[in-house]
Amino acid sequence: MSEQAPLPFYRPAVGEEEIEAVVATLRSGWLTTGPRVGEFETRMAALAETPHAVALSSATAALHLALEAMGVGPGDEVILPSLTFAACANVVVQLGARPVLADVCADDLCISPADVEHRLSSRTRALMVVHYGGQPCRMDEIERVLAGRDVRVLEDAAHASGAAYRGRPVGGLGDAAAFSFYATKNLTTGEGGMLTTRHAEIAERARQMALHGMDRDAWKRYSAEGSWYYEVTAPGYKYNMTDLQAALGIVQLRRLPELNARRAAIAAAYSERLREVEALRLPTARPEVSHVWHLYPVRLLPGALAIDRAELIRRLTGRGIGTSVHFIPLHRHPYYREGWGWSASDFPVTEGAYAGLVSLPIYPSMTDQDVDRVCRAVVDIVREVS
Repeated sequence: MSEQAPLPFYRPAVGEEEIEAVVATLRSGWLTTGPRVGEFETRMAALAETPHAVALSSATAALHLALEAMGVGPGDEVILPSLTFAACANVVVQLGARPVLADVCADDLCISPADVEHRLSSRTRALMVVHYGGQPCRMDEIERVLAGRDVRVLEDAAHASGAAYRGRPVGGLGDAAAFSFYATKNLTTGEGGMLTTRHAEIAERARQMALHGMDRDAWKRYSAEGSWYYEVTAPGYKYNMTDLQAALGIVQLRRLPELNARRAAIAAAYSERLREVEALRLPTARPEVSHVWHLYPVRLLPGALAIDRAELIRRLTGRGIGTSVHFIPLHRHPYYREGWGWSASDFPVTEGAYAGLVSLPIYPSMTDQDVDRVCRAVVDIVREVS
């Protein structure tokens, strides 16, 4: 085992400014949904260049409410990538609709517009695009594929706070978008999410359904200007964000350009140091995007070494280097494999990528020495088994 202190896969970039903001909120007496949530929504709407933003408890909640507001339900199909987190498919199933998986592009691991075209049917109600690792999908090609069809586009922007496609920020590229503020994300509130949209009706429905289906501004009933009276007009959920989370998020949002710039610098250092390692395929950024490097996923090429991905991870762990895999494809999970009849042969690009995927540590507080340590460990292991 390594004698050095372990280098985790992720460490949140939270400083004194965030701590002071949370303490000030505690002292304000308003802990749950309140004025700081409203401010955070306004600032996130500005980031996404959308007129509406709804703060929520998670990106999963945002995906769920966005699809519900789009009218997705029994008999409908929602297309989404095979290489993504289970939440994307789960919310479709929870609405009674059918998830339809599409393969990904070999270079960036974002959903393949060509395969989306192949999966479209008369029952397709929505397409969920996942901006994998912080790189926006090929939105122009997606628009061409969907031209003339009544199909809504939902962006899963969980990895992509601050990213842009042809100069346009994610969050406003489709009909609605879901951001994640989980602890590992580029912008964190610990837990939390945001729905952004250009459609007032989607925002209004999501806002209502996020708080038990109560009428507009029901959260104000505990404030001086609020009323005790409220009405439930739909069977909603409990998906609201708290002011404690929003206070943290407001500071993080202000720091986002700085945090993303450091991620980009780390990614560039990795690419420079590892580009001569022929056993690995490194991630790249397409020229038309602003990539925010939520992940740095390398791919161990098949047969390139005497070890597989699992052994590479084990050896990195032995040197104190934390890693992860993004993601176990949806069609490999028992529920989806057995319940929906998907097989590996249906998604050859996803399968080929997954076999060697390893996400290396990347977070703003990593030092140049940390990056050097990871690179030396990878290079040393490759030399040992070549």
